Amino acid sequence: MKNGLTDACSLRLCALILLLVGLLAPSTEALYLLRKRATVCNGRSELCDRRYGNTTFLTAHNSFAFSSNPLALARNQVVDIPSQMNIGARVLQGQAHMVNGKLRFCHTSCILFDGGLVLDYVKKVKTFLDANPYEVFTFIFTNPDRASIPDVWKPIFDEAGIPPMAYVPPSRPMKRNDWPTLRNLIDANKRVIIFLDAGADGSAGGTVDFILPQFQMVWEGPFSPTDSNFPCKIDRTAGPLSNDDHLHLINHNLNRKIIGDILIADFATASSTNTVNKIVAHANGCAPLSQGRAPNYVLLDFINIGEGKKAVDTLNGF
Repeated sequence: MKNGLTDACSLRLCALILLLVGLLAPSTEALYLLRKRATVCNGRSELCDRRYGNTTFLTAHNSFAFSSNPLALARNQVVDIPSQMNIGARVLQGQAHMVNGKLRFCHTSCILFDGGLVLDYVKKVKTFLDANPYEVFTFIFTNPDRASIPDVWKPIFDEAGIPPMAYVPPSRPMKRNDWPTLRNLIDANKRVIIFLDAGADGSAGGTVDFILPQFQMVWEGPFSPTDSNFPCKIDRTAGPLSNDDHLHLINHNLNRKIIGDILIADFATASSTNTVNKIVAHANGCAPLSQGRAPNYVLLDFINIGEGKKAVDTLNGF
């Protein structure tokens, strides 16, 4: 009887201990919040108290379309995704299409350039994010096939493990001045911002709280530019916010015609296009359309060539 009572007490004690461990053990998010407050944000201590809406980020255009082969005319980048991020890209842009029931990165047609599954791409970025916990990162994806946001896009981000670190605005669309600071985003581990150009407003099967409608919050200048002077105007935007309350993106990626109206990224001029002077002049040309502010996103082809990172530092005041 005594042994039975002792055994019963031992079982109760073990159960109590397990219960207390379960109650007291911090979650992954709690552990993240308990860590040291961020003192360096996106590589700069000065950026920590800067609002996201007042920060400029280097952006890789068609980031998936990388190739070192000069005959790959449909390429927009030379180096791969991890290399783009290591160079300083904190925004990756890409166009996705449904192919045989899977979402793949392709520009216009997968016959021209197939960048692989969106899922594989996002997993690569997640690996970088896990290894670099003091970086705020943005996806800007185009969705020309209007693939379902809840049924196609969300499961991809779910499988890659992005939602726990994805930022959800308290209201949408959110004004430029209402965005948190980079430190706020990093300390809360809500440091991934996701924009889609089409469907995130609910017109493609419904909404997902962390997948944001790009043009309701971000206006763009002219896309596929062929003029090396990069004249500026507001080319793509949507309400209900005023343009002044939008973030904004400059498409600083020069194109040239090869056959008729077919455009390709102009690799030959990348070193002169991607200079500090050229990029800052483009930004200054758009400043009157954005209350004198620098662009939030500087979108470049061939970001390993030229001075893209230096130009972004200049626009951030460094």
